[in-house]
Amino acid sequence: MTAARLSPRGLAAGSAAFLIWGLFPVYLHPLSGVPAVQIIAHRVAWSCLFLVIVLVARGELGRLSGTLVRPRLLAGLATSALLISCNWLVYVWSVTHQHIVESSLGYYINPLVNVLLGVLVLRERPNALQWTAIALAAAAVVYLAVEAGRPPWIAFALALSFSLYGFVRKVISVDALPGLAIETLLLLPLALGYLAWCETAGVAAFGHTGAATTALLIGSGIVTAVPLFLFAYGARLLPYSTVGVLQYIGPSLQLACGVLFFGESFGAQRAGGFALLWAALALYAGDGLWRAHAAARRSART
Repeated sequence: MTAARLSPRGLAAGSAAFLIWGLFPVYLHPLSGVPAVQIIAHRVAWSCLFLVIVLVARGELGRLSGTLVRPRLLAGLATSALLISCNWLVYVWSVTHQHIVESSLGYYINPLVNVLLGVLVLRERPNALQWTAIALAAAAVVYLAVEAGRPPWIAFALALSFSLYGFVRKVISVDALPGLAIETLLLLPLALGYLAWCETAGVAAFGHTGAATTALLIGSGIVTAVPLFLFAYGARLLPYSTVGVLQYIGPSLQLACGVLFFGESFGAQRAGGFALLWAALALYAGDGLWRAHAAARRSART
């Protein structure tokens, strides 16, 4: 990895994406009085509208029709849509029910779950340092489960759903914005149907619980699409190892939000478990950076 390859624009875009994702609990917390399923339905509907507008402005709307007529690709996107909607639902519920620290744990262990998926599905062979990182992370999760008196189900659900989502999106190879637009299009009938039922049942929050709540529900589409666009832009300009290090900005900020802003518990025992996890992630990130530097040196020699 050389300085020339470390694009300042890519670094800024990637950092901004993870910064937005890391501060998302601050955005969601005022919506604590709205059921999580309603928030997700609005997130799907407004994301879909925003993404279609962006694609029209970029002259790329035709890319949607080209994908919609390919059954195999559409089936893959339907699977990824189901996975990301489950991830969103668990995350929104965890934030609005004071489980932000545990949700951050899910995104901390997500990279190591990706390694395990590579082993189990793609028959990849991690090196000794990666296996050590996985073992340390597993020990940290077991410790945190014993300390809490229950398994960290929220963290497991977030890590597994997002890892599987990333795996499916990698296999079907669709660009970020068109792919997300189709995912939201596929989810749109369910979202609109549920929101219509909420309105007729008299439990809808949109337009009935204040202008601030209505504005936040509309804005949920923008704060969903913008960081994804920034991430896709930055990832194209940055070495993979740099993206791997940047991704820890998100859960670190989520953890800070939960502890500093919303007063969630983070005593010495819980901090001990996270310290073990951070050691595992330091090994994993250090291994990725070393391998990237080694590849760059080999490339320079040849």
